[in-house]
Amino acid sequence: MKVISTVQEMVQASRQAERPLGLVPTMGYLHEGHMALVRRARQENRTVVTSIFVNPLQFGPQEDLATYPRDTERDLRLLRDARVDVAFLPNAEEMYPPGFCTFVDVQGVTSRLEGERRPGHFRGVTTVVTKLIAIVRPDRSYFGQKDGQQVVVVKRLTLDLNLGTEIVIVPTVREADGLALSSRNAYLSEQERRAAPVLHRSLCRAREVWEQGQRDAEALREEMRGVIAQEPLAHLGYVSVADAGTLEELRRLDRLAMVSLAVRIGKTWLIDNIVLDGGEKEP
Repeated sequence: MKVISTVQEMVQASRQAERPLGLVPTMGYLHEGHMALVRRARQENRTVVTSIFVNPLQFGPQEDLATYPRDTERDLRLLRDARVDVAFLPNAEEMYPPGFCTFVDVQGVTSRLEGERRPGHFRGVTTVVTKLIAIVRPDRSYFGQKDGQQVVVVKRLTLDLNLGTEIVIVPTVREADGLALSSRNAYLSEQERRAAPVLHRSLCRAREVWEQGQRDAEALREEMRGVIAQEPLAHLGYVSVADAGTLEELRRLDRLAMVSLAVRIGKTWLIDNIVLDGGEKEP
């Protein structure tokens, strides 16, 4: 595996790489969810590039950029074992050199849910994703359904700007108790970790009443709120039953819908989602 830290070297390596080429963008501190993306990319491409870059543009002033978990040596071992061809590890100055003043801003789908709580977050995401695609020139780019709104935003971005990469979405990877894997799970205390699967139980309840024939979106939201209310450590941020393409809240589930929620447990903000009505139904 080749480890590259400069944009110029990555551009050159991409030009010389066997095709098709798959890109797995990450912020490091890799877990099984990331590795599921890497394995899918390995199955489908001659060359696999995994980027590790903790992107400062997507962190707000009160967020956890400085304390975001990092373990580069372990990450590189995992990527070597998974037969990744290139690990791209630029630093912030390499990605945003002095004088950098160009940003990519997707409208509409970024203003809801996480975007409403974290102004500027998705501008950071879309800017770095655009840069990574421009640098690596992948045939396919791999993202996890766990970050459901990000999936919608990235699909819109690549469609609108004709970025020429296929967006491949990989199902959420979960712990045995249903908790979606996330690097931020490392922040949870033992007691908080025991409380965290309440997000998945809430989503399972929404799916259950939907499978029983309930199509009123507010009824699903109420069921989800009821489950979260049963966990004393869980503080609800939002529940959403929205159009899976636009993220506009629905009154009735008469189309593909993303059911999502955000919950604060201790100091940790956790998100999760499922897709209903013709979408992929996760276990």
